[in-house]
Amino acid sequence: MEIHRDAVEPGQRIVIVDDVLATGGTAAAAARIVQRLGGRVDGFAFMVELGFLGGRRLLPPASVFSLMQYD
Repeated sequence: MEIHRDAVEPGQRIVIVDDVLATGGTAAAAARIVQRLGGRVDGFAFMVELGFLGGRRLLPPASVFSLMQYD
């Protein structure tokens, strides 16, 4: 996973959008990158959430929205 150094400004509020929340690894990694650049993750948005895999527990405290949930 990569991001340009100038893609996030210090203090900038960010929403991370991904297609699927499964184990949470990809979204958590994206959040860590944003935080290292000085940004603040205000939320996550997903098309589908596979709740039975418990991916939300890996995400930092922020709003999580998913269109469809499979538990």
